[in-house]
Amino acid sequence: MAQKKKLAFQISYVTITYRSVFLGILALLAIFVLVMYFLFPETGNRWLQATEASLGKVMAKIGLGSGTNHNPGIDSGPQQAHFTNIDGTVRVKKVSTNKWITADYNVGLEKGDVVQTASEGIAKIVLTDGTNYTVKPDSLIVVQENSVNSAQQTSVAVQVTTGTVDLATSTMSQGSKSQVIVAGTTATLGSESTAQATNDVSHDNHEILVKKGSGEVNRNGETVKLGNYEKVSFKNDSPNLTKTKEIGPPVLIDPPNMQPVFVGSTGKPVDFSWTPVDGAKHYRITISKNPYFSSVLLSQLVDTPQIKLNGLQEGSYYWEVQSVGENGKESAESDKNRFTVIPKGAEKVNVTLELEPLIQHGHVIEIRGKTEPNARVMVNGQEVAVIGSDGKFYHFTNQLPTGLNVLTITAQNRKGGVNTKTQQVVIQ
Repeated sequence: MAQKKKLAFQISYVTITYRSVFLGILALLAIFVLVMYFLFPETGNRWLQATEASLGKVMAKIGLGSGTNHNPGIDSGPQQAHFTNIDGTVRVKKVSTNKWITADYNVGLEKGDVVQTASEGIAKIVLTDGTNYTVKPDSLIVVQENSVNSAQQTSVAVQVTTGTVDLATSTMSQGSKSQVIVAGTTATLGSESTAQATNDVSHDNHEILVKKGSGEVNRNGETVKLGNYEKVSFKNDSPNLTKTKEIGPPVLIDPPNMQPVFVGSTGKPVDFSWTPVDGAKHYRITISKNPYFSSVLLSQLVDTPQIKLNGLQEGSYYWEVQSVGENGKESAESDKNRFTVIPKGAEKVNVTLELEPLIQHGHVIEIRGKTEPNARVMVNGQEVAVIGSDGKFYHFTNQLPTGLNVLTITAQNRKGGVNTKTQQVVIQ
């Protein structure tokens, strides 16, 4: 019987399953996220968290996971605190070493770490529960506690060894705790409260002031509750806490924070105004070129909640106001507003200013746009260094704090024409 003739060619094939395709895509995604994490750690981490839940569900459908989120919140245990603002000279001594290092935004702070500011330095630190600590000049603090338990309750505490610290708590879950320690005295703050802690060792003067919200101060078994603008003070050789009601500072109105002030060639004065405060007989307005007010341009007492000032040259300024009571005692400082004086031409001149969508890199925002050739551009008073011959520009902001931030972009040409736009961005 004759054999059947074999075909001259054969077709071979490989079966590719959906599972294999998914695993390949997953591998590429993992590589991309890894690259993004090293280039932009905060952005990569945020993307990873945002896709974690949905990715788990997809994996469960193809049999690669249970679909259950075993880590719905922060891992329990010790946490790291982070700098969100650094100005001037700020140093850190890690608990694991005995050497001081220069503070920067990549330095994580752990329990036992020490932060020191120089006379021209200031630092803002955020702990895991969202509490912000602003360490003022000539201050030294120690991170005493920064942890989360299995029930997602947070416990944070900072010891003020010397100097002054302003702090603001966020909305805390029940059972969470935010504290500041001064000379062995512990203040526990409520949710959404602001306070100021001062430890003046050289004069044996120790104070804890609650500006807004509530607090409870404990010392040697004595407990004192504090409300808005109530303060306790004490000395080391005195067994008791002294509670007083303090006058509050005003709310700044004009110039608004992060806004430009246009001054013409005629030298028009800059108007300053703030809300009146009950019980205030005077007000002290202070203006500086830096946010820590180590160099003061003006410190003046006025009788009314407004003043006009001449002679402010082009550039960025910071201002604050304190209320002064009948006894001459000054309140805590108000919030600090930053404004920028910009010269404006006598004629009305239009200036092109086009902005592209903002690009976020963690706490840094990339701004791209276009203006006229040879024009200058400023972002929150900071000069944009890179402007092309065609007017295209790009700029990276400094590290922005968590929360809502206002970006003011101003273009100005040689004729004095000005165009200003504002953008809002929320840093998570």
